[in-house]
Amino acid sequence: MLADWGSDRHAFQVSWGKAMMWIFLLSDTFVFSCFLISYMTVRMTTTVPWPNPSEVFALTIGGESIPLILIAIMTFVLITSSGTMAMAVNFAYRRDRARCAVLMLATAALGATFVGMQAFEWTKLIEEGVRPWGNPMGAAQFGSSFFMITGFHGLHVSCGVIYLLVVAMRVLRGRYERTGNYQIVEIAGLYWHFVDLVWVFIFAFFYLW
Repeated sequence: MLADWGSDRHAFQVSWGKAMMWIFLLSDTFVFSCFLISYMTVRMTTTVPWPNPSEVFALTIGGESIPLILIAIMTFVLITSSGTMAMAVNFAYRRDRARCAVLMLATAALGATFVGMQAFEWTKLIEEGVRPWGNPMGAAQFGSSFFMITGFHGLHVSCGVIYLLVVAMRVLRGRYERTGNYQIVEIAGLYWHFVDLVWVFIFAFFYLW
């Protein structure tokens, strides 16, 4: 243990970069857990009727109201991005920097698409009168819970998109080829998979409950 920590490079056979990312993700897990637990507590204790997600998040297409269609597409996009990120990590360790960079850029594009659809969702609800301090559809806490939880997650996705773009550009320029260490791609993948996993819980608790 003393040798690992004294070397200033590894801790228990894990690189410092990966160890610090795991610590960051663990702390972020606590934050998101607090948000979701608070949401569930408010949802179960409020005396005012809670808006029906199937109606609130429905879109009218061809004259028909389709419940949760936008949320389903957003979920599909984010899960797909997790697959492209996993392939990017695979190609990184194969030293195939061209395919790795392309897949990382594809992941970033999917993430940006997700953020764009989330912005559309926010705009739609704001136009319908939903605010963090009020909600014409029912319980006032709905607005504050929605904007806080989805906004915090959207911020993570936006930061992840920027992070992926920076790493992808460095991969293309051969920065990691010279050092022979592509672990930064795996570390970026850890962050992205975490963001995707958090969305699964938000989707289950906020949109399906």
